[in-house]
Amino acid sequence: MTKLDTSAVQHGLSQHYNASQLRLDTWNRLKDASKQLDSKAQNSKLHERLKDIVESCLDRLEPIEAYWAFPGKDLLLHLRQSYNRSEYQILASTVTYVVRLLSSDLYRSMIGKGSSLEKLGDEAYYNRFEKSKSSNQNKHYFEVLVVDDLNPVEERGFRKRMLELISPDDSLVYNLVLVPSFEDALIAVMLNPNIQSCIVRSSFLKHSSNSLEILEPYLDGLNLDLEQQTEDDLGVQLGKLMKALRPELDLYLVIDSAAEDLASRVYEDFRRVFYRQDDYLELHLSIRRGILERFEAPFFTALKDYSQRPTGVFHAMPLSRGNSIFKSHWIQDMGDFYGKNIFLAETSATTGGLDSLLQPTGPLKKAQELAARAFGSQHTYFVTNGTSTANKIVLQALVQPDDIVMIDRDCHKSHHYGLVLSGAFPVYLDSYPVSDYSMYGAVPLKEIKHKLLELKHAGQLDKVKMLLLTNCTFDGLIYNVERFMEEVLALKPDMIFLWDEAWFAFAGFAPMYRQRSAMYNAKRLHQRYQSKAYRERYEAFKTELAKHQDDETWLLDNHLLPDPDSVRIRVYSTHSTHKKLSSLRQGSMLHIWDEEFKRKVEDSFHEAYMTHTSTSPSYPILASLDLARRQAELEGFELVQKSVEMAMTLRAKIADQPLLQKYFQVLTVTDLIPETYRQSKLERYYDKERGWVRMEEAWRSDEFVLDPTHITLYTGNAGIDGDSFKNKYLMDQFGIQINKTSRNTVLFMTNIGTTRSAIAYLISVLLKIAKQLEQERQDLNTLERKLLDEQVHSLTKELPPLPDFSHFHEAFSPYPGSSAGDMRSAYFMAYDEANYDYLKLDGSLQQALEQGQELVSASFIIPYPPGFPILVPGQVISQDILSFMRALDVKEIHGYRADLGLRIFKAEALERLKAKPLASQSETTSLNGNSKSNPPTSKAKPGLSKRKAKTLETLKGDQ
Repeated sequence: MTKLDTSAVQHGLSQHYNASQLRLDTWNRLKDASKQLDSKAQNSKLHERLKDIVESCLDRLEPIEAYWAFPGKDLLLHLRQSYNRSEYQILASTVTYVVRLLSSDLYRSMIGKGSSLEKLGDEAYYNRFEKSKSSNQNKHYFEVLVVDDLNPVEERGFRKRMLELISPDDSLVYNLVLVPSFEDALIAVMLNPNIQSCIVRSSFLKHSSNSLEILEPYLDGLNLDLEQQTEDDLGVQLGKLMKALRPELDLYLVIDSAAEDLASRVYEDFRRVFYRQDDYLELHLSIRRGILERFEAPFFTALKDYSQRPTGVFHAMPLSRGNSIFKSHWIQDMGDFYGKNIFLAETSATTGGLDSLLQPTGPLKKAQELAARAFGSQHTYFVTNGTSTANKIVLQALVQPDDIVMIDRDCHKSHHYGLVLSGAFPVYLDSYPVSDYSMYGAVPLKEIKHKLLELKHAGQLDKVKMLLLTNCTFDGLIYNVERFMEEVLALKPDMIFLWDEAWFAFAGFAPMYRQRSAMYNAKRLHQRYQSKAYRERYEAFKTELAKHQDDETWLLDNHLLPDPDSVRIRVYSTHSTHKKLSSLRQGSMLHIWDEEFKRKVEDSFHEAYMTHTSTSPSYPILASLDLARRQAELEGFELVQKSVEMAMTLRAKIADQPLLQKYFQVLTVTDLIPETYRQSKLERYYDKERGWVRMEEAWRSDEFVLDPTHITLYTGNAGIDGDSFKNKYLMDQFGIQINKTSRNTVLFMTNIGTTRSAIAYLISVLLKIAKQLEQERQDLNTLERKLLDEQVHSLTKELPPLPDFSHFHEAFSPYPGSSAGDMRSAYFMAYDEANYDYLKLDGSLQQALEQGQELVSASFIIPYPPGFPILVPGQVISQDILSFMRALDVKEIHGYRADLGLRIFKAEALERLKAKPLASQSETTSLNGNSKSNPPTSKAKPGLSKRKAKTLETLKGDQ
């Protein structure tokens, strides 16, 4: 018999990350306790102890089950009655089957099957649902929340009328959750992910009678003020709050007064308003229609239908329909591996019910519109060759040669190459260093404001076009997007924002994450700046600003507000949908919220999209993007919550294991975010002594927060560098795949596909590695011990300093007084081998620096890790950068050739360039990369880029 874990019952509720985790754990403890209670002699000490545990479990479950259709509050009452009558066998068997139904999701098939509380303990009754599971695979179960203060008779009557409308042949089946109050409704939609629709009736209470500590966070931060609300206003306010928490929900308002009078006030939040006496059938059909609209996947459906049509292929793609595969004598194993459907879906056709990605008019157009609705954008575009391409599309569409782009220096390499293609001038922004772990953090707001003021003083602010930041970073650092955009707009009201949210596609489907996502805050700021309340706030701020207009310290230290009459909201975000949602590899989306899109951008955007988008996009990838959106709208809330729960469980298990703590530590918020950026003073998500720490305030206010699903494991104390731990231990020994490492860390990530068994396996692997290390250390001799100690010291104390961006060489500095650089000219100048030499890290570079030579990189230098450029074309190599490169112990340094060294521009080539400023690259470099000769030009005028100065000189000569 399973040994009962009584310690978990004695722990406080802080030992559970959320109420869902508490719910499942409590059901399992109740199962174990009730089984043993049935088998133990009464009046024994253990018997009394088991009764205490059962009572405690029932007490905890009763308020939680009020928010679920199954098992629900009626079943809890049934269990309590069995316990009070000492019917321990009935109690034990019923609880056992409830747990089995919950863990297997079989309860989803119980609607319409004549379910009965009394039969739940019957093995044959359980088996009946298990056998019917396969036949119900095409049925989709959800729950409908009803908010009304009904007595038991009224509740049973309402439930009966609604559920009897479900047809046995219906693909959609639902059950009802009835709650009596405003607060209960909010708790229910946050706690129960099965809820997909809500019926708000007019006669409900304001406050909940449930009191459980772990339910409090679901109401914190909502600033509820219910006492002054009228009955009609309560329903309206409840709808707004539920939509803010879970935008995907379908809401229906049922009122006693004339429905038409209220409809104009609530149309944005409620799908439909019903008069209380209206037909129940209309309400039922509306609920079905709402779910079916989210379930719709137009391109996937079109592709599936097309694949089943008989066709003749007289065009490209021999493997279309599988003809060249299944009839082959040599590659039939390809068909065996992939199956036939993938080949049936491979076609170059854009007709016959399909569509063209480059000019969609049918199911692809509809699929992208549905994605825009789901992700909260004005426009969404599918991209089938990764977010690298999505980033380049945005840059080419929005910035022109000689525009200035403020860019996070350690962003993805696609942005740097996108700037080369567009010809815009980067102003690189430095992230704060996390030197102890050989990684960079994020770009502080003060750094951005300081650069903007610097550009303003240099007379270049009008040339700044875009701010480009990564949210969230590979290591899980998330910006306060709302505050960053608001303060930047105060200094540059027409700034375009490109948020690289490659790791953040899931953010819109969980309230905690959504508040820090690009599209959500674009809409939020758009609405804010149109409000009367904001205009009054701005007028007060403007009075204060007038006193400090030229005080840079004041401007850096205070929250700045933009002028509502001049500000324009222009926000773009790119999602690697395949990284965090259920899309095939390279499936990405590009989201737009731009007030100027139709007027200024649409044509150039479509040109850029055509430039970078394949004329042969992968239909399976496009279909997977369509389905990823469907899943996110219907179960994203649940899956994101579970991925966070998995991450929190992993953090807690590692922290609670003494052997693991000896060799490994999970980096905390304090380790990765300096205190100056943590106004909430939050230090960690989990503490071994105190349990889970509340983080709602941090996510509302802090400059940066840490994504819990990014778990950075410190390996320095084990004497193992990150790359070795990844390959030698995790992959080679146990088949565990990770990607990101630093000199002394590895990064684990949970996602919506992470399972409890995967977390359990990882914990067991870490324990096996720790025991392996323990045994190895016991076997070390004196010399080996010394070498290990030196390795530990190197990984924990002797870490190379992380260099900041140095500066561009003056030959590539187009604007006097600013840090902008002409990276495109430097990039193409390196096409001519006469312009550069190679110097090695073995001493040649150091010797040249010591002799006073100014060394300028002719290429991108990208070590893995960290995976971003530490040098870009045209950048001066500083001593700090050289020291960092020499201290790197990584195997991959892209752009550096071990046999030749680092490409460095020749001094005479730079002198020639300074004497003869480059015009546009098309004027200075031929198609094959050979330099063209240019006529002499005069020195660039202040505030005029070298390119434009050269162009003007050329025009004068022509005249």
